[in-house]
Amino acid sequence: MSRRGWVMFAAMSVIWGLPYLLIKVAVGGVSVPVLVLARVSVGMLLLLPIALRRREFAALKPVWHWVALFALVEIILPWFVLAEAERGISSSLAGLLIASVPIILAVLGLLIRSGERLGLVRWAGLLIGLGGVVLLAGPNLVGSSATGSTARSVAEVLFVALCYAIGPLILNSKLAGLPPVGMTTACFGLAAVVYAPLAALSWPSAVPSAGVLTSIAALAVVCTAVAFWIFFQLITEVGPARASVITYVNPAIAVALGMLVLSERVTAIMLAAFATILLGSVLATRPARQAVPAGPADATELVPAQVQVPACATATSPAADVP
Repeated sequence: MSRRGWVMFAAMSVIWGLPYLLIKVAVGGVSVPVLVLARVSVGMLLLLPIALRRREFAALKPVWHWVALFALVEIILPWFVLAEAERGISSSLAGLLIASVPIILAVLGLLIRSGERLGLVRWAGLLIGLGGVVLLAGPNLVGSSATGSTARSVAEVLFVALCYAIGPLILNSKLAGLPPVGMTTACFGLAAVVYAPLAALSWPSAVPSAGVLTSIAALAVVCTAVAFWIFFQLITEVGPARASVITYVNPAIAVALGMLVLSERVTAIMLAAFATILLGSVLATRPARQAVPAGPADATELVPAQVQVPACATATSPAADVP
């Protein structure tokens, strides 16, 4: 990658590792609907001039119902549920659980493409990755130390991961090729319409603390609007496959921030589970290879078939795998 590509990659790895920490702080001072409304409203307002200048909304009209469904599973549901879940578990654990998205995406892809045959390596990757998810989530769901609140929060984050895996399937099959800024802005707008009345009913009676306000502002401006803009540029610079690698870096950033800023406890089992999920994701999402008919000079070359990339890898994906 170019130096510019490395800089943007590093920036995105940090920026999309931040939300877990910021959400944990923000939900201590405002309701979840208020938090989500702030994120999507500011994101929409900052991206709207770009989308209008490029006239990107016209392309969305024929598929508006699919755009609405995509917004539902990528923003409206997961952003609420994730923030609600962080009331009961640490930001570190939430970030690690979201790392299961590539594994869930691979499983869903296997179920949908029932005729696809996986090689031994990819099957091993699926099993290893699923084992890591069980190792990470299991003790918090049914372990002796698990409480009702903790188990519910873990289940909620796994639901968020499922949503983040479903979104790219909708995107690739129904919304491929749509202008990314326009689609992102439209999704934010739909989410704002949904959350405006809910936020009005739970508006804080007093001004939140400076830490809460700073967290909300950082989530809305840096981790939403600015992040999407940089991500689009990163995809243009290095391609979707390389850009998708941030999926594997974000949870590590989330854990580091949780430990350093919030003094959260991270156990050896949690780290081992993350390493297992990471290994499984890499193996399970590796591209299949097929021979390309060609002349004698290059008949033995192999090229990758369609790659199963993690949720945030597609160039037109506005919100996949974004906490």
